[in-house]
Amino acid sequence: MSITLRRDVRAGDPVVVRDITESTGFFYTEEVGTAVELVEERLAKGEASGYSFVFADDGGRTIGYACFGPIACTKVSFDLYWIAVHADGRGKGLGTILLDESERLIREAGGRRIYAETSSRPLYEPTRAFYLARGYREEARLAEFYGPGDAKVIYVKEV
Repeated sequence: MSITLRRDVRAGDPVVVRDITESTGFFYTEEVGTAVELVEERLAKGEASGYSFVFADDGGRTIGYACFGPIACTKVSFDLYWIAVHADGRGKGLGTILLDESERLIREAGGRRIYAETSSRPLYEPTRAFYLARGYREEARLAEFYGPGDAKVIYVKEV
């Protein structure tokens, strides 16, 4: 892999984000739609959208991305909204590259705390382990948040 990171959001990225998120097998249809909406909002409003992106391109093909932004009404807190790698690129360290770059950009923007949330379903065990292995700690667990037996698990990292 020859990975190039980019921050610019391109007209074709909504389709790319749909492909990446669908390929993972992790997200419900409505979640995929939300991921696409964030890209479309960034395209429509630019920086005023509050959404920043890092895309990972490999030989001209986008195979992963992260989306983050400041949390409204806070001074130094950011949400990591999405981090996803196409099924073809998983297990090669690309998630870590995207997370490291997102953290760097958040620090540059004055961020000091990053929040990431995920599901408690067994399918998401690798996701939860990913955050823990990269210095995040579980901050909260909201029972039944996404549905019966599916809590929202919130992680935080100080950067």
